[in-house]
Amino acid sequence: MSNASHSNAAPGPRTFHVMTKPIGPLCNLDCKYCYYLEKEKLFPAGEEYKMSDDVLEAYIRKYTQSQNTPEISFAWQGGEPTLMGLDFFRKVVAVQRQYAGGRPVQNSFQTNGTNLDDKWCEFFAREKFLVGLSIDGPEHIHNRYRVDKGGVGSFERVFNAMELLKKWRVEFNTLTCVTRQSPDEAVEIYNFLKQQGVTFMQFIPIVERAGDRAAHAMGLDLAVPPDLRADDNPDAMMPWAVSSEGFGTFLTKVFDEWVKADVGRVFVNIFDVELSAWCGMEPGLCTFSKRCGQAVAMEHDGSVYSCDHYVYPSYFLGNIMEKSLEEMIYSKEQVKFGNDKWDALPKYCRECEFLFACNGGCPKHRFVNTPDGEPGLNYLCAGYKKFFAHIDPVMRNMASLVQNGRPAADIMKDGEAPAPPAPTAGPAGRNALCPCGSGKKFKKCCGR
Repeated sequence: MSNASHSNAAPGPRTFHVMTKPIGPLCNLDCKYCYYLEKEKLFPAGEEYKMSDDVLEAYIRKYTQSQNTPEISFAWQGGEPTLMGLDFFRKVVAVQRQYAGGRPVQNSFQTNGTNLDDKWCEFFAREKFLVGLSIDGPEHIHNRYRVDKGGVGSFERVFNAMELLKKWRVEFNTLTCVTRQSPDEAVEIYNFLKQQGVTFMQFIPIVERAGDRAAHAMGLDLAVPPDLRADDNPDAMMPWAVSSEGFGTFLTKVFDEWVKADVGRVFVNIFDVELSAWCGMEPGLCTFSKRCGQAVAMEHDGSVYSCDHYVYPSYFLGNIMEKSLEEMIYSKEQVKFGNDKWDALPKYCRECEFLFACNGGCPKHRFVNTPDGEPGLNYLCAGYKKFFAHIDPVMRNMASLVQNGRPAADIMKDGEAPAPPAPTAGPAGRNALCPCGSGKKFKKCCGR
């Protein structure tokens, strides 16, 4: 393996992102709502789900050379990436240093936390990993779905992992799944996380349907994306899936708690992203951006797919051992995949007053019809509209504060501020301070 220098980077800015799954879909938990566990059925029987040294080296070399940026960001997920063992990630950072050409490298690492110990956390602290810890709330809520292979709840182990992360001062955020029961538990969940000292939170709606003939042909129990479905099944929602209205209720309840005392102190991903939208920037989260296709998933064997939610044979882009990332991400097929997010929006969405905040949401969730019968409406639309209508007056006030050079957190002092008209998304001022009040540049915060 030869040393790579900064001068070898491809010309022009590269903003694409790779979600890397070194252990594939394997996990030591058996969370009832997990959509990724069954991806094991898409690989050959007897597959060894571990990234080889050759794939790791090729990936890091090609990715660093493709990123003509001051800093290089890697993301590690699963399955459960700790199953690769700590030595694998020691090797990761060594290879990254070899190819980064002196540029700083940032690693994010999503985990269920059950395998974390002092050695892992010391490593994360020393190498400045950003850890995403999956925890759904207090024990009786978390253990409802997040269980191990024996059906035993994982809360105690996850809670201990959170304490270890705090002990070692590892930067971390929490990833909390929002299920059918969550709307009634929203305040309890938010306050529990806050009481544990969590200051960065993400809330993820669980939206899954029963599989139809197209899914069953692949051996899958959950529904495939809308464009692949066979339409021989009513696509009934799974019993743990959050309802559209329920997700809106959940977000509204959490927002009302947050805006009273926590603006600028607790950072909730979706609130920060939407504040940037109300400030006239295109939302920095792929779910709400106009187009997608710049965030791909790479499996343990080097196979690259259009998106983490689109790991299906039809969305296979190639293998890192055979193609460059640029070839795959800027291929005709992937560019069309990304453009379809906007191009395929139904008229109902294009005429919506909150289009600037939502842009139709994730294509994987666009499987219902509009009131006029047009296909392609996001399942969560009613919930999003409920949430956006509720936060609109406050978001306008916070946007006004930001546009007048004041932090959004001043909303808690003033209560009111002159409300500007609802914005339309424009170019993000990526080097400006993020409107969420974190003190970071937009490109380092909500614009990531």
